[in-house]
Parts: sequence; structure tokens; C-alpha cells
Amino acid sequence: MSEAQSTPKLPGILCLTDKCDRPESELFIGLKKKGFPLAVLANPDGANYERLHRAGLIAGPMALRNRFDKEGTAAIRKELETGRYDVVHAFNPRALACALRASRGVSVKIVAYRGVIGNISYLNPESWITFLHPRVDLIVSVADAIRDYLASLRFLWMRLRPSKLVTVYKGHDLSWYRDTPADLREFDIPADAFTVCCTGRDVPRKGFDVLIDALARLPPDVVIHLLLVGDLDRNEAVRQQVQTLSHPERVHFTGFRRDAPALAAASDVFVLPSKEREGLPRAVIEAMSYGVAPIVTDVGGMPELVESGVSGLVVPPADSQALSAALLELYHDRGRLKQMGQNARRRIETNFHTSQTVEQMGMIYCKLMGQN
Repeated sequence: MSEAQSTPKLPGILCLTDKCDRPESELFIGLKKKGFPLAVLANPDGANYERLHRAGLIAGPMALRNRFDKEGTAAIRKELETGRYDVVHAFNPRALACALRASRGVSVKIVAYRGVIGNISYLNPESWITFLHPRVDLIVSVADAIRDYLASLRFLWMRLRPSKLVTVYKGHDLSWYRDTPADLREFDIPADAFTVCCTGRDVPRKGFDVLIDALARLPPDVVIHLLLVGDLDRNEAVRQQVQTLSHPERVHFTGFRRDAPALAAASDVFVLPSKEREGLPRAVIEAMSYGVAPIVTDVGGMPELVESGVSGLVVPPADSQALSAALLELYHDRGRLKQMGQNARRRIETNFHTSQTVEQMGMIYCKLMGQN
């Protein structure tokens, strides 16, 4: 038997994304290097679009406006009609909804990606055109917590089969994180100040109010500066809460920043006080990659990311007293803080490396197609 006859054909994969981030882009490139016939439809405005194009992965541009985008659905259908694909992997709900319509009558496996907990229900019609659609063959969750959430969904006799749910951590590489730590004197933070960084979007579930309340609970002799990175500078309620602190001048609003990882790298501790609906937050991973110890809440996949007491601290959500105690613990034990930072960096390198993501996804695609 010839080598061509004995070697099984790897499945052709069409990936549908938007402005994909670095981990997603490296997954595509890694799979191509493994020999998978893979192509991508992506938003040309994305930061990694040209890199994917140079790697020979772009099948065409696609910028979906909503879950019923006619042009995008037609572009997916046109690509599927080439007959090159066995698997369609949609990396966001809009792409998934359009892929399900575009693939009607086409023999392909449909894979969905889910990165957060919540907003899926058997009573929600939009869920039936995405993750609960009967033609979805597999849902890849970014954390076990998300997989478990999907497994818990129930209505009458309806539920998702356990075999339909799998976890694959989003992979990173320490070599991506080499920015020089920012000079925090830009924000009038003294060079030797103990600085806590918190990065996130201005949404209530991120728990910024809990973090500020935690600062208010610190003893008077504890001097901590807080760097709030993101569009939170426009939140008047948070600004007013800051003004109630004994030292509001120690809270610094940066606004949106493209150098957010460098700001985290220059800090002593990174905090994400989310109350609900987290996956594996990129901001936490970036901070850990720079060797910055994190304090996170027991929400979503964050306890899978941070080993409490080893590579950071995990506290209950919406508990400002516990968060204040965690800050105080690391403030007073700089040796432990340094060790946690080193452990955090090592954890990303060892347990969340992009090569592992590529290997796992390749095996999943093959298994989906009945290959060894």
C-alpha cells in the first residue's frame, strides 16, 4: 500500500471569525503548519488580518454586521460550495448563525466556540439559531466552567449531550509579551509606590465598585495606588465613589489604552473583581505572562487559570472585605508576592501554551470526522 493510500486525509476546515486576536491567529497558523487544509474568512480591519493573509490562510474578507447578514452568509455558502471543507468552525455567535444558514444541504460538521458564561437559554429564540441549533455538532468552551454551564441547561426533556461539549484553553506564548513596562510616573504614581492594576470594559459585572470599596477598607497606613485601565473614565458613578475615599488622588483613570499590557507589567498586582460571566480573561493572562501576581474572583474560568495561594489569589465575588484582605496580604509579604508572580508566569508557559491548543484542536477535528 502506498503512503498516500495509508495516510488518512486530514479534514478541511473553514474558520469563521471577526477581528481575531493573537491566540486565535496562532491557532490557525499552527494548524496549517500541522498540515490541516485550513482557510479563514475574517474581518479585513482586524490587526492580524494581513498576517493571516501572508500565511496563505485568508479565503476572503468577511465583516458580519449581525446574525442575519446576507452578504456574509452568501460568502460562506460560496466557499462551502467549493467542496474543500469537512468542518466549519465559527468563533462568534454571528458567524455561527450565518454558517448554519449557509451550510443547509452541505455535508459539513459545525463547530461553535463559546468564551463566556450566560445568555443561552432554551426559552431564548436567538439561542436556537446559534448554540442550541440541532445541527451544531460540537461546542468548544474556553474553560471547564463554561462547559459545565452549557451542560446544566435544561428545559423539559431537552439538554445538550455531554459528548457535544469539550474544553480547549486558549493558548498563549510568553514570547508575545515583551513590552517594556510602562513608566507610571505619567499618572503621578511614585516610582516606589505599591500599584494595583485593573483592566476592563465599563460594564457592571466587572465589579469595579467592589474593588473601590475594598480600598476603602484598607488600614490608613497602607498606601496603595490603583490604576483603572479602560473606558471606565466615563463612568460618573465610579468617579463619585472614588471621591468618597480618604485618598481619591491614589486612583488613576487612564482611559482606553493600547499599551494596557505594559501598564499591567509595571504594576505589583493585577486585580479582576468580576461578579459573573467570565471565561479566561485575556487581561489576567497578559498580566501573569509578565510575572504579575493576580487577584481574581471565583467566577467562570478564573479559578482554572489562577491556582489560589500558588500563582495568585482567588476570592469570592462581590466580597470587598475578602478582596481587601487579599490586597493587604500581598502588600505586607513582598517575598510571597514575587514568588506568586513567578509562578503565574510559569503557569501560562506550562498549562496555557499555544502549542497545546493547536494539538488539542487538531485531535478534535480528526475525531469529529471519525479519524484516529
